[in-house]
Amino acid sequence: MLEILQNFESAVGGTARLSPLVLIGPGLAAVLLGLFVWLGGLGLRRVLCAVAGAVSGGFLGFFIIGRSIIPAIVLAGMAATAATVFERLFFTILAAALVAVLGVVVLARPYIENSPPAIPADQDNTSAQGATMSLGESIDRISAFLVDAGEKIKYGCSQMPRGSWGIIAVAALASIVAGFWLRRLTPALCCSVIGTMLVFAGMILLLSYKGAAPVSRMGTRPSFYITVFIAMTVFGTIEQLLLCRHARAQAKGKRQAGHDKQKT
Repeated sequence: MLEILQNFESAVGGTARLSPLVLIGPGLAAVLLGLFVWLGGLGLRRVLCAVAGAVSGGFLGFFIIGRSIIPAIVLAGMAATAATVFERLFFTILAAALVAVLGVVVLARPYIENSPPAIPADQDNTSAQGATMSLGESIDRISAFLVDAGEKIKYGCSQMPRGSWGIIAVAALASIVAGFWLRRLTPALCCSVIGTMLVFAGMILLLSYKGAAPVSRMGTRPSFYITVFIAMTVFGTIEQLLLCRHARAQAKGKRQAGHDKQKT
């Protein structure tokens, strides 16, 4: 997976710089949204469920069914409604999905690294050295990277032995069972993990635009950044459990006080 991110870094640092709109805008949005989800996602989990359900449904409708906007919109609406109604079940499934993704990242890494050579990142001969690409050219380059990354992941997954898939299935099933028992911990942990991932992704986008080569730096000290990710996840989970419990207790006390006042 690190190789895919390094390919993205190469795509960003080609002969022509990408448009700021495709890096700075999404990067800032990812960081701000990530901080919100990391520290307070549990407090507005219904909204988070609706948004996550809509994004997941839209993704499936567009990329899986047939790259059409109509199925994407329909599935996004259905998924958002279902995620809001079945909130607890949604977080349980989300936890299983995160565990499965983590399993694929770890177990498929050797096969992804041995996948066929990537499409050269710098294929644009129309832009001068050091020039800034247009928005359309930048989107085309990002799209080419995403297609190539998808092919690499697909190849890596196809090469994984059945035993690896069995490990992923068992881990996902265990997370589902734990999700039904740990009803408050599971949503808090999911929000913390997703928030941390968004913060990391946003910072990679912003630092890549500045030419700081963040992925290469992560590759030189992987244990340090893994430790930071775990520490952020643990802190966000504990903070949300404590803060949201306190906020809920205050809201419940206010409702009870108002109810008692009406009686008198």
